[in-house]
Amino acid sequence: MTTVFVSHPTGKLGHYFGDRAIAALRQVANVRFNPGNTDLSSPELAALAADCEVIISYRQTVGDEMLFAALPQLLVFVRCAIDIRNIDVPSASRHGVLVTQASAGFIASVSEWVIGVMIDLSRGISASTAQYHARQPVLAVMGRELRGSTLGVLGYGQISQYLCRVALALGMRVLVHDPYTPAVRKDIEQVEFLPLLQQSDYVVCLAAATEATENLMNAAAFSAMQRHAVFINASRGNLVQEDDLLAALDAGTIAGCALDVGRAPDQMPSAQVAAHRCVVATPHIGGLTPPAIEHQALETVSQVAELLQGRVPTGAVNAAHAFRWKHATAAFQPV
Repeated sequence: MTTVFVSHPTGKLGHYFGDRAIAALRQVANVRFNPGNTDLSSPELAALAADCEVIISYRQTVGDEMLFAALPQLLVFVRCAIDIRNIDVPSASRHGVLVTQASAGFIASVSEWVIGVMIDLSRGISASTAQYHARQPVLAVMGRELRGSTLGVLGYGQISQYLCRVALALGMRVLVHDPYTPAVRKDIEQVEFLPLLQQSDYVVCLAAATEATENLMNAAAFSAMQRHAVFINASRGNLVQEDDLLAALDAGTIAGCALDVGRAPDQMPSAQVAAHRCVVATPHIGGLTPPAIEHQALETVSQVAELLQGRVPTGAVNAAHAFRWKHATAAFQPV
């Protein structure tokens, strides 16, 4: 039977893979786990997975040249996440290793997080709560309703499309900027980047992290926003120039900010930004709900099952170059 190594640290396994996925994986393969509670370096992973045909990788696990070269038996590197930026796919292809990724199972959960922080920032919920907890005087501050306000969304992928539908149902005006994906709904306005910043009460970043979007939100972008507007990042920290964000908050150029991601390890918000009095920050929990996690974990197991049947699963990113897996397909025996 094929041996699969799961690289999740022990403390992350329950939250980011789960018992149902583990049980399902054991039905199709021998399963070994990361014995420690830390992320594995490539040499550590190579030593632990030396005789394994498949690695299911935690989102922090790097797939690099050293790893693929050190594991001649490795056939498939399965990412239990949608983000594969820390996998060297060309290197995997040179070594004939198939790479797969999961699809987005966190569309609803991330959208709900965005709505939650929009309400929080608009009504001062976290700020009031902190004052009460500190036993300080608390003033009743006038808030803003989402209804009648303008939401500007950067990027129009699956999460954005879901979020826009929710925002429309709440009575919001919705603007979208995405040079690659048209907004086909008549009740969504597709605009250029600058007009979106100028007109929006809430600017939500859901664009993909690419070279083109690196530091997309910088001093010029923040200066174009309305002074009462807030910035929300549920995408990746790479899209934000953090010094410029802090300067905009300090100067009152924008009224507030909510972050679920940043440039700290594991895509967490940076401590300096998260500590700012005008920021609501969470530790990358937008997609951390049981349905969202189980979607990706169980999809990962399904990918392994497909591979063991000799079929290329949905989510394969370099199937044309996966010569190791193709040569070994006959050795995979259905359980």
